[in-house]
Amino acid sequence: MPNFITLIRIVAIPFFLVLLSSGLYLEALIVFIVSGLTDFLDGALARMTNQQTPLGSYLDPVADKLLVMSSFVMLGLIRAIPPWLVVLVVSRDIIILSGYGVFYFLVEERLVSRPSFIGKLSTVFQLVTVGVVLLYLYDSQLVATWIDDFLFLATAITTITSGFQYIYRGLVLLQNRASSLNRLS
Repeated sequence: MPNFITLIRIVAIPFFLVLLSSGLYLEALIVFIVSGLTDFLDGALARMTNQQTPLGSYLDPVADKLLVMSSFVMLGLIRAIPPWLVVLVVSRDIIILSGYGVFYFLVEERLVSRPSFIGKLSTVFQLVTVGVVLLYLYDSQLVATWIDDFLFLATAITTITSGFQYIYRGLVLLQNRASSLNRLS
């Protein structure tokens, strides 16, 4: 059941993007909030029912990345989020995913990585930024302009910091793995 809920989140992304690109901001915000709730629900349900699976451990972060990246790209295209922030968020995720790929192909084993506090904080700021921008697009009277500026800055800082942290952790992991392989030979 938790994996099915995660799949619902993935399937909702195209609907969200169509609503957003059509200028239906309230509807897009509702789909975005429901998607966020499914993220909480699938994790809680998996833990409560002891149904945590390898598939779920892959699907959940993929669903999160797809939702965040597609949201930022679309909001950047309609000029609701500054292009520099879109590039920052998307680049960080591409770098992280590339790092996983490099590790997998060089070390030939599955990398089990737990998100860091700053990584989780970065995701929270990214999601809150999307939600607030959608709320602003729906009714600009509901959001003060300085809130957008604050969120853009906080999102940028946490995205950069977490990106460097993941790169550092990946390099240390590769170095340690290479050192242990050299000792064995």
